[in-house]
Amino acid sequence: MPDRSQAAPEAPRRAPARRLLAAALVALACVGAQTAAAQAAPATGSEPAAVGAESAESGFYTPPATLPAQNGALVRTEPLPLAISLPTLGGPFPGKATRLMYRSTDSGGQPVAVTGAYIEPTAAWRGGGARPLVAVAPGTMGQGDECAASKGLQYPILLEGDSLSVGYEDLSIYRLLASGVAVVVTDYVGLGATDRLHTYVNRVDGAHAVLDAVRAARSLPGTSLTPESRIGLYGYSQGGGATAAAAELAASYAPDVRLSGTYSGAPPADLTETIKGIDGSALTGALGWSLNGFLQAYPDLRPIADAHLNDKGRAALEELSGMCIGDSLIGYGFRRSSSWTKDGSSLSQIVEREPRIQEVLDEQRIGDRKPSGPVRVATGVQDDIVPHRQSRQMAVDWCRKGGNVTYKAIVLPNLGDKILTNHMVPLLTDQGDAIDWLKDRLEGKAAVSNCWSMPVQP
Repeated sequence: MPDRSQAAPEAPRRAPARRLLAAALVALACVGAQTAAAQAAPATGSEPAAVGAESAESGFYTPPATLPAQNGALVRTEPLPLAISLPTLGGPFPGKATRLMYRSTDSGGQPVAVTGAYIEPTAAWRGGGARPLVAVAPGTMGQGDECAASKGLQYPILLEGDSLSVGYEDLSIYRLLASGVAVVVTDYVGLGATDRLHTYVNRVDGAHAVLDAVRAARSLPGTSLTPESRIGLYGYSQGGGATAAAAELAASYAPDVRLSGTYSGAPPADLTETIKGIDGSALTGALGWSLNGFLQAYPDLRPIADAHLNDKGRAALEELSGMCIGDSLIGYGFRRSSSWTKDGSSLSQIVEREPRIQEVLDEQRIGDRKPSGPVRVATGVQDDIVPHRQSRQMAVDWCRKGGNVTYKAIVLPNLGDKILTNHMVPLLTDQGDAIDWLKDRLEGKAAVSNCWSMPVQP
């Protein structure tokens, strides 16, 4: 592994937002592939950055030696050009974007710089009260710094060397902005920021990055956010795990972040089960990202990894550490982890034999703590990448702890084993309902738990 330390509101009210969204999607389809050099193009804009700005070209994503004392404090900002920006009478749609770097705390209790983006929407919020804020936790992007979601807003399809990054979260972000909801997007720990590897699916790192993104957005000067702005969280897949963990940790880590609603789609709540789903699938590369991240966060795992990985496995971890979702699907799709080990054991078999690895994965389990505020959990019943059963179990566990849970089983036919369709299609088919549910919470409407229905829910 390389050393990186160097119930929806009425239609008339939402129609304008839908027209703007449709226009944006047409424009997105016309953008096509955008390529960038090894370094992103410098940000442009007439306004100076609010906090210690550097251009992206000169190293915005490189953290300083010293970070602020408070979690969520801004380190630096700069204007962020959006790939899709349409002229409207109210100003450019979807709004004005700002690249962020802010302080968080990692799973080892150490300060860490996290990057992301805030978008102040042009559309008015018509849901009553102050404009709300939603923190978007991206789904799987990869582990190379160029995979960061904040870069995806500027380059929806980014070819950087041999790496291919796809900013697919832009769709959910624009849907929220079209309704007048302010959005802050986190890049997570180590994704974007150049001082370390991304700690992929690390429960604590993901939760802290999401909650501190809210704090950073609220401290950004010149926004329309107020102390009365309601807060929501949105995430699917890796993002669903991060928002679920954030809902669990908000009360202890960020009691100042009061959550009005959390959407957790297809969360990898039990990594022991998720490893089995991913191995041999189109997303096999995610196993390498997980290993890299946990070896960084838990150095005592290194001797165990060295005892089991062969040269091919070590080379895979090295290569995957710089890959994004696009090139990993091509380079590592449908491979099996047994080819990475000295004795041909799969990673799941090694986990079963190694108590320390079991202990670490048990620490990562989501569902052991009551979440703050109402939560909506959605999972496709055919999902074989992030297995449906373990996502459903998280909802059951939350119900047993008295959580206000709205559970949605997305029933679709089997769309192809291990080729990502059973995992990704529910994201698209349920996204409108998920965002409508979240906006209802941001309007102050009460959520009614359907935990009572779990015994008959698939």
